[in-house]
Amino acid sequence: MTTPSDTTDLPDGDDAVTRVLRNAETRASGYSLFGSGKAEALDTDSGFGATADAGHDGEQLDREDRQALRRVAGLSTELEDVTEVEYRQLRIENVVLIGIYSQGSLQDAENSIRELAALAETAGAVVLDGMLQRRPNPDPSTFLGKGKADELRDIVAALGADTVIADTELAPSQRRALEDVVKVKVIDRTAVILDIFSQHAKSREGKAQVELAQLEYLLPRLRGWGDSMSRQAGGQVGGAGAGMGSRGPGETKIELDRRRIHTRMSKLRKQIKGFGPAREAKRANRHRFEVPSVAIAGYTNAGKSSLLNRITKAGVLVENSLFATLDATVRRTQTDDGRLYTISDTVGFVRNLPHQLVEAFRSTLEEVAEADVIVHVVDGSHPDPAAQLMTVRDVIGDVGARDIPELVVFNKSDLVNEDDRLLLRGLEPSAIFASARTGEGIPEILAALSDLLPSPSVELDLLVPYDRGDVISMLHRRGRVDHLDYLEEGTHVRAMASEELAAQVSEFARTS
Repeated sequence: MTTPSDTTDLPDGDDAVTRVLRNAETRASGYSLFGSGKAEALDTDSGFGATADAGHDGEQLDREDRQALRRVAGLSTELEDVTEVEYRQLRIENVVLIGIYSQGSLQDAENSIRELAALAETAGAVVLDGMLQRRPNPDPSTFLGKGKADELRDIVAALGADTVIADTELAPSQRRALEDVVKVKVIDRTAVILDIFSQHAKSREGKAQVELAQLEYLLPRLRGWGDSMSRQAGGQVGGAGAGMGSRGPGETKIELDRRRIHTRMSKLRKQIKGFGPAREAKRANRHRFEVPSVAIAGYTNAGKSSLLNRITKAGVLVENSLFATLDATVRRTQTDDGRLYTISDTVGFVRNLPHQLVEAFRSTLEEVAEADVIVHVVDGSHPDPAAQLMTVRDVIGDVGARDIPELVVFNKSDLVNEDDRLLLRGLEPSAIFASARTGEGIPEILAALSDLLPSPSVELDLLVPYDRGDVISMLHRRGRVDHLDYLEEGTHVRAMASEELAAQVSEFARTS
């Protein structure tokens, strides 16, 4: 047997064996011995190449094989019953929609489930099918009833779907019972809307509002998996399972989760409340300078951002999807007679909007409540514009803005024929038909805003010295200048202003 000390007597052709033995010796010594500094695998004198047969030290693999990972089939442990695991493989979900309608409301139910399909696609899912059941009330156990739940299980299995979405908010017990029957994940309309809001929130305030709404939704729906429900105790019972401390069972894991959620919700509420002073300061500046405000409200995907871009060149994101923009955008513009005002784009609404979102986004909806005029945008090409009007007006009433002047605009008029225009005119006789794409109706909207915005009520007749150009500028900015005449003594101004502005410039009142 050859030992490391005998390697010097080996023939020159046995360099490979020498290298292996030398490496073994250095490893045994606990340190590495560096040689000449070049890679030994590339050494032309190591016996590889023309003399490879003499010193070959094993089968050599191709570089591609060494760098590749081969999949071994049949080792996946992903379960068909996804209710047994907490996390699943990320993939585009195939969903089946379900809904319930009472007698006589089939058309409303179909419109609602089509809207749910649009929500699911916006969230990133593929809709395979949708089914409705007529019954006066949802089944308190499985939402659909035991027989229809079994039929749904067969449909889900035949289509290969992995998620079922209900067109209403499910009780936690209904969701669990339906999951046990259909053997796939079951969620409701609220969860889909919250998921879309989570994807589209960009600002710090928007992200905090969405997270708060998600936690409020999650809190009553906590559930445990296996050992996560076991009790945790202090003392020796945690390690040995017996002994001192075993009499105090401690909190369950689900109770710990509830406490953590309550703590996080408290921090989010304080964080959202902290955004308020900056927003109130900006609003106070507008009130101090008497700048009127206009809020654009409406159903999601009705074209609010497109209308804002058409009026002010704001450059807000425009996308043919639901809830594309969540954060309020405020831009300044002016009427034809020079009066400044602000116009803001707000979050869109949808039927059955989760109350968690209404509460969480109340600070954003303050732009609607504090506005002087509300531009209510309705999608004129929608199959049910009356439901859009009713839904948005309900939310406007919830935030205390029911008494604010409202201008209804039927957007997307380029997609509406004359017969549909007659029907829409019956819904709202004073509405304006407009198209943010073609520009139709935009002059009428601007003219209507000019009439609805609060106008100065005090008539002024001033003689302003030439060294007080700031007064003239302020009258242009905060009032309405009707006449200017440059005299020898100064500038003769006839203008309309508010009572507060009239008091500030009263010293320049003309006496003769």
